[in-house]
Amino acid sequence: MPDELPVLDRYDAAILRALSEDGRLPVTELARRVGLTKTPVQARVRRLEEAGVIAGYRAVLNPIRMGLAHVAFVEVRLSDTRETALQGFNRAVRAVPEIEECHMMAAGFDYLLKVRTTDIADYRRVLGERISALPHVASTSTYVAMEAVKEGGL
Repeated sequence: MPDELPVLDRYDAAILRALSEDGRLPVTELARRVGLTKTPVQARVRRLEEAGVIAGYRAVLNPIRMGLAHVAFVEVRLSDTRETALQGFNRAVRAVPEIEECHMMAAGFDYLLKVRTTDIADYRRVLGERISALPHVASTSTYVAMEAVKEGGL
């Protein structure tokens, strides 16, 4: 059943760790790393995919090599937090490509955004033209990251 959390053993954990480091590992190499043969590893990977533990595979892009080295975290306070306002904000956020992450918070503000741009001038433009124009935004506070110590997953 997809709603139940799957039971993960040490082999599953080893498979997930290896695939999170390199999602393009051939099954034979994956089997060698976790200490099983190819057939049970294939069955486990398929089970993990079907259970939604493995949600998909994708290329991991290097934003700095793409010219997107500037990272800012933005606290957003909304003027209206009724469900329809939250849904409208959520929809609008998904349409802003510079917003890499958006989290609803249980804090003194409503949302925390991770925004990635080329530089501070580009960020200022995105803040003024895109973020401040999102539905129900009452105020924002920006925190600029100096260095990413850990990013991108578990």
